[in-house]
Amino acid sequence: MLNIVQIPVLTDNYIYLIHDPVSTETAVVDPAVAQPVLDELAKRGWRLNTIFNTHHHGDHVGGNLELQAKTACQIIGPAADKHRIPGIDRCVNDQDIVRIGNHSAQVLETHGHTSGHIVYYFASENALFCGDTLFVMGCGRLFDGTIADLWQSLQKLQTLPATTQIYCAHEYTQSNGRFALTLEPENPALQEKMAWVNQLRANGQPTVPSTIAEELATNPFLRTDSVELQKSLGLLGKSSLEIFTAIRALKDRF
Repeated sequence: MLNIVQIPVLTDNYIYLIHDPVSTETAVVDPAVAQPVLDELAKRGWRLNTIFNTHHHGDHVGGNLELQAKTACQIIGPAADKHRIPGIDRCVNDQDIVRIGNHSAQVLETHGHTSGHIVYYFASENALFCGDTLFVMGCGRLFDGTIADLWQSLQKLQTLPATTQIYCAHEYTQSNGRFALTLEPENPALQEKMAWVNQLRANGQPTVPSTIAEELATNPFLRTDSVELQKSLGLLGKSSLEIFTAIRALKDRF
């Protein structure tokens, strides 16, 4: 089994270390800053081999060059974003495979938040490192991608096994949940989840990871077929893309 270590940084970012105890190889996902990663590596006696970037935003690649200079690690990132990923060594596309020791991850293109976003799916570990495409009870804003791209990307992710662990890059859950309740106030799964989230956050605890099953039950961006949600929007019976577009626009103003 891979060891996954969550490192909170900045205001609400999460960096993830992924370590294979057999090969002793270690990767880091979306290092916003370098020093907390170096500190965690030193504490555990691990050596960094690889950086996995999901997209080019500074709070995901800000530590790339310092980590590369200090550890000689390889930087892997999306081919579509190669001109915006500092220090990139290997460009990957949809369905490519990356590895940590004998563990492999499938690269999935998930454009929308940006035009070159990708995620890393370790099927054997039930682990998805999804950057800013999917959040707990939310999804990424549109920057240089399109709403149709983002909808297609989320449809792709929701077909993963229900037990898949969702390791997203931000602690946005409490705000996302408050918004979700404005659309589905009678959703019992959402009510229960928010009670749990509020308790965790009151104690300074992370709400990440989630699972695909939990997201299908509580995340409004994956619940366009909910009659309650459609009625809240005044879009009963409209297309999924139209409903999704309306939800994204409302969340942008929430």
